Amino acid sequence: MKQSCEVAIIGGGIMGCVTAFELARRGLDVVVLEKGVVGGGATGRSSAIVRQHYSHEITARMALYGLRVFERFDERVGGESGFVRRGFLLLVPEADRSGLQANVALQRRLGIRTEVLPADVLPALVPGLDPGGLAAAAWEEDSGYADPHMTTQAYAAAARRHGAAVEQGVGVTGIAFERERVRGVRTSAGFLRSAAVVNCAGPWGAQVGALAGLDLPIRAARIQVAVFERPPAYRRPHPVVLDFVHASYFRPETGGLSLVGRIDPGEAAAAVDPDDYGGHADDAFVADVGDRWVRRVPPMDESRSRGGYAGLYAVTPDWHPIVDEIPPGSGHFTCAGFSGHGFKLAPAVGVMMAQLVTADPAPEFDAAPFRLSRFAEGKPVRGAYEYSITG
Repeated sequence: MKQSCEVAIIGGGIMGCVTAFELARRGLDVVVLEKGVVGGGATGRSSAIVRQHYSHEITARMALYGLRVFERFDERVGGESGFVRRGFLLLVPEADRSGLQANVALQRRLGIRTEVLPADVLPALVPGLDPGGLAAAAWEEDSGYADPHMTTQAYAAAARRHGAAVEQGVGVTGIAFERERVRGVRTSAGFLRSAAVVNCAGPWGAQVGALAGLDLPIRAARIQVAVFERPPAYRRPHPVVLDFVHASYFRPETGGLSLVGRIDPGEAAAAVDPDDYGGHADDAFVADVGDRWVRRVPPMDESRSRGGYAGLYAVTPDWHPIVDEIPPGSGHFTCAGFSGHGFKLAPAVGVMMAQLVTADPAPEFDAAPFRLSRFAEGKPVRGAYEYSITG
């Protein structure tokens, strides 16, 4: 490992690799420090849904930017992201109709191609879907999903092409300061001098923050995903669907499979050890989300369970990230706590972080809403409507 750099990035998941790419292509000397392998943590178990439905202008703009990158990934980054355009449906009951309409109006003003559809047309988009309990849906024709491993590896490779070093199997054991400024990081491979450090450690974000003397409100939460093989008559891929009536989502996967999970914040209530959390889905979870899926799409009663897996969210009190220089002027930056909806925002987050680290006077994406102090100020980022906790 080299002995010095301008920016040391802790964590080789999607956020660390995107940030490295954006900094390196601006000419900075960057080193990514990953204690395992690139994409081997929470990122690798992401459902990698790419959608734009948010209720705040900043997050909607970031999601739109992300989609544009995924649509032209080889040109914008290089390599493959595995992005598949299948469309995205967000289903809501009558109580959320007005909120949905307001969100769609905001998104359309920003240039997002989305529309509100009545419940009775939805079976044409998702064959077999039962519209019971639904009032309306938001439809995004351009959205879909990507491959989290391919995307992260492609960003890491692109960062290397621009001169960044990506060190795998190198754990960080300390962060050194001198006169309240970062001077480097202690690692399992020796000391690395650096003028700036970026904490992109995801579910390990609080642990890394503690190395800098910070008490970050980020907890690791175990999140499960079930895998089902659809019946032969329904092998054709369906859109990505978020169902706020049954608090669940489902998206297609290759080989006639579907990934099914919950969108219930209560699932992430308990903190876990990110190094020991149990990587297989519980049988009770698989049965529960399978039942939710069948209630929405009854023909899926003939699907076959293929088990499932568990991943990690890095959850903050308001389910939005901390993107900030902490303390101000220290050269120590935090970019963590995306609470399960960071993948789609990652291309924009990379730009945001690069502009924050370089003190760009006219940033494309303002990080101020995601400052750590918002919690003490009583100004959390909240979804504008009941159903949009992560919006």
